[in-house]
Amino acid sequence: MKTVVSAICILLFLSTLVFAHGNETHIMGTVTKIEEGSIVVKSKEGDRTVMVMPSTKFTKGTAAATQKDLKVGDRVVIHAMPMGDMLHATEVKIGDAPPPKDQH
Repeated sequence: MKTVVSAICILLFLSTLVFAHGNETHIMGTVTKIEEGSIVVKSKEGDRTVMVMPSTKFTKGTAAATQKDLKVGDRVVIHAMPMGDMLHATEVKIGDAPPPKDQH
């Protein structure tokens, strides 16, 4: 009985993680272009342009950041709301740039 209850609790917990961002689109990749109101990210699906709003939250690690902290080559995870044929970023998580390739 304890196993069944534990399994149900785990499933309920995992389902909250899945629905945590509702119908937002998640874009993971490398920043290739930064403009005043948009970011272009190279992802597995190809280049994706995401609009940046004044309400867009930026973080780098656990610290708050701004769009000015973002650099071409940074890895990002962006949570974006589809609005018409555009994506509007609600959150941009900035990661570390990939290490430079060894040039031997």
